[in-house]
Amino acid sequence: MATISKYTTAGGETLYRVRYRTPDNRSTQKRGFTTKRDAEQFAATVEVAKMRGEYVAPSVGRSTVADLGPAWLGRQSGHVKPSTDRAYENSWRIHVEPVWGRWRINEIRYTDVAAWIADLGAKRGRATVVMAHQVLARILDDAVRDRMLASNPARGVKLPKAKPRRNVYLTAEQLERLADESGRYRSLVLLLGVGGLRWGEAAALRVCDVDFLRRRVELHRNAVEVGARFEVGTLKSNKNRAVVLPAFVMDALAQTAAGKERDELLWTSKTGSFIAPPSSTESWLSSAVLRCQKVDKDFPRVTAHALRHTAASLAISAGANPKVVQRMLGHASAAMTLDVYADLFDSDLDTVAESVAKMWPRAANRAERSAYIPS
Repeated sequence: MATISKYTTAGGETLYRVRYRTPDNRSTQKRGFTTKRDAEQFAATVEVAKMRGEYVAPSVGRSTVADLGPAWLGRQSGHVKPSTDRAYENSWRIHVEPVWGRWRINEIRYTDVAAWIADLGAKRGRATVVMAHQVLARILDDAVRDRMLASNPARGVKLPKAKPRRNVYLTAEQLERLADESGRYRSLVLLLGVGGLRWGEAAALRVCDVDFLRRRVELHRNAVEVGARFEVGTLKSNKNRAVVLPAFVMDALAQTAAGKERDELLWTSKTGSFIAPPSSTESWLSSAVLRCQKVDKDFPRVTAHALRHTAASLAISAGANPKVVQRMLGHASAAMTLDVYADLFDSDLDTVAESVAKMWPRAANRAERSAYIPS
């Protein structure tokens, strides 16, 4: 049990100290309590923490966030994709370290983190806020695991809610028109709009990845622009996949592959490197969209990623179930596919109801009889 005693400082002030034993039976003390009540509360807290297995030595919690941050960042390399690693580093450098670097981890409170999130959310977008919170919270998660903190004050803080996003879809006719207006990138637009590839997956495709006999592309790599260079890694799901394509897309890919060696990229930049995602304002894609809009006033403004949504729309319209669409797009689960494209599957409800009615004999007979009831 802890013991409490008073002592007098050199300046003549009377204070209290708490002597207690740590879980490993070492004797220690904490001094400086101005009242006996404060000392008793601390002693009670220590005993409860020891019983629950949550005891953290006060001296350990004096480490600052700046002491722990660089080591945490270093441990992420090799475990996350280069683009994620870069995002962590930028968030730490710009948003986390300048604010929290000098804070001792045992001084951080839930309300401190909540106030920071609210302030950052008033200045920056949701993605920036979520990433900054994630970096701080994960640094403190490791501190909890190392028994430097009893609990993580950053966990449970409310983050900005995601705004409902309305996906943009092209019809088959609009996709064909956009492809025709895209010149040398016609095959790329068709591949994205029908096959649903992510940009990095398409950018990393080589001639040898296209199986023209079986009408499919084999996806093994993902080329992501990180700063001023491209990093080539595994697919987002870390699982290779094959996407089966209709003949007209394969014909377009065959024209692009003509004259190229098997290990050459299908599309390259002017320097012969991987092709970067086109800008939504000044690029070959935005120019093609503008030309389409001159002919079709209802033609929506689309980005390269929106073509992936179009692929999902066309597949669902063709009767593909969520599991098939999930495999085509490379989603982690069919639930994710349903969440992203719930608006597309809503239109199936009427069809399902009508199909079930046709399967039910009594309902079908009633429908036939009602057709002969005089008005």
